[in-house]
Amino acid sequence: MKRTALITGASSGIGLATAAALAGRGYRVLGTSRNPDAVAHPADGVEYIALDLTDDASIEGLADVLAGVDVLVNNAGESQSGPLEELPADALRRLFQVNVLGPVRLAQLALPGMRERGYGRVVMVGSMLASFPLAYRSSYVASKAAIKGFSNGARHEYSPYGVWLTTVEPGSINTGISERRTKYIAPGSPHRPEFDRMLAALDHNESRGISAAQVAETIVKAIESPRPKQLYAVGSNAPAVFALRRLLPASLVAKATHRKHNLSR
Repeated sequence: MKRTALITGASSGIGLATAAALAGRGYRVLGTSRNPDAVAHPADGVEYIALDLTDDASIEGLADVLAGVDVLVNNAGESQSGPLEELPADALRRLFQVNVLGPVRLAQLALPGMRERGYGRVVMVGSMLASFPLAYRSSYVASKAAIKGFSNGARHEYSPYGVWLTTVEPGSINTGISERRTKYIAPGSPHRPEFDRMLAALDHNESRGISAAQVAETIVKAIESPRPKQLYAVGSNAPAVFALRRLLPASLVAKATHRKHNLSR
């Protein structure tokens, strides 16, 4: 049977690589973009459809499509940085709409059909920062921790029906996301020196990160596993750092995470 997969944010980066990988493996692939006509390098064999995660009507407009998909990859999202006290309320609301509430609603629309057909995969594309929180990234960390929480919590509800929810947490990835990251810091902020050091280290790490295609390989592995794991991590020496996280005190893990981003306090 030819499976149908819907991948959000399929115009670039991880979404584009995942869409191309699944199309190459014989899936019918629906890729979303805010403006499908403007996708610069569309993947072969991918049908592009419009989706704006900030617009409830746009999400609900895909209800009929989602009812028939076998695989949902919630990849689209926003990367946000800023000191907690200086993050604007409207920016926080937008971030959680795009990174959490929108993806959760898409899953709600897809899950009943998956359950009734006895097969389904929902992959939440998170971030290793949800497991290794970082200063000045608190809003992004919280949004990715939230989407992982939905996935982890709902697994038991759906696995008896052959429907599996899983989270893929990439580490540093070289997809140009640093150029699209939203940044909020007030003029004259006391946090400016540390904020700038963190961003410079973040950009440096991402420039040396793994490719989107490597993350896509992990997503495909999760989709095609008979019993997908709760969590897959890829990049940034994931096997070693997750092993150390289990062995070391939380304070030492936090110190190492911040030292990697030139934050020594």
